[in-house]
Amino acid sequence: MFAMIRSVLRNALMKARRFLLLALALPLPAERRRSLERRLRGWEQVRKLEAADVVVVSYGKAGRTWLRVMLSRFYQLLYGLPERLLGFDNFHARDRRVPKIFFTHDNYIQDYTGHRDKRAFRAKKVVLLVRNPQDVAVSQYFQWKFRMRRSKKALNEYPEHGQDISTYDFVMRPASGIAKIIDWMNGWAAEVPQMPSLLVVRYEDLRADTVGQLRRIAAFAGAPEDEAALRGAVEYASIDNMRKLETQRKFWLSGGRMTPRDRDDPNTYKVRRAKVGGYRDYFDDEQAARIDELVEEKLSPVFGYGAGQGGTGA
Repeated sequence: MFAMIRSVLRNALMKARRFLLLALALPLPAERRRSLERRLRGWEQVRKLEAADVVVVSYGKAGRTWLRVMLSRFYQLLYGLPERLLGFDNFHARDRRVPKIFFTHDNYIQDYTGHRDKRAFRAKKVVLLVRNPQDVAVSQYFQWKFRMRRSKKALNEYPEHGQDISTYDFVMRPASGIAKIIDWMNGWAAEVPQMPSLLVVRYEDLRADTVGQLRRIAAFAGAPEDEAALRGAVEYASIDNMRKLETQRKFWLSGGRMTPRDRDDPNTYKVRRAKVGGYRDYFDDEQAARIDELVEEKLSPVFGYGAGQGGTGA
């Protein structure tokens, strides 16, 4: 109990520090404040990265929440823990057999360290969750349009709040769309030979063989084998049940991570469609071909996306 209270207080103090410094920086120009906030967030993430036992890295909308729910349920069933979402060390504080798991999109750390490479991750066990960038880009559009806070849009250079922009224009926009996603994935692809303890998990493989892939992840994180816990976690994190949990605001204490913005609009839910290759539903044939061509030309083949590689961009 005391360990959990210390964890909550530590996280609260880090956030309070950031809010105080940003309040003091209000007289600064907007770009200076934006740079400061990114550095402060990077500092917070580096602190957690240094203390973590396992790191789960993904681009936004690549299936991280789904994986977090599965891992949360897995450890709950394994060790008899309360029904909560994993939040770095909250499970570890209750039972030291659960590793401290840091979930990150790796979008602020270099603002603090100044390093474009991934040297900060090299001493850690890293689960790298990747997804077809076309699907990620479309999911990012709906995240921006219906769920993203105004401040986060400005912080990460997305289109301004309330701006009228089509799905295609958003996806092709360099600062927020598929080019940015490809650049992020290529950065990690270049690091694969430098990562001594790296497990790459493709979202598409996780969908096709959820129990098998979760088994790989759990074993990589050092968990004992427990088939009942694995299957129970997969069942709990089914699309239908996750939507039900979101409707019921089951995890409302986790910063709004799983709460719908409008219960009557499915596009505002965190769990939207989870469809592999569903991006094609939003573009005509010419637009889809242009997007696929960009992926084929620019994306590293390391992750197996593109024509002839088994990815959905073929």
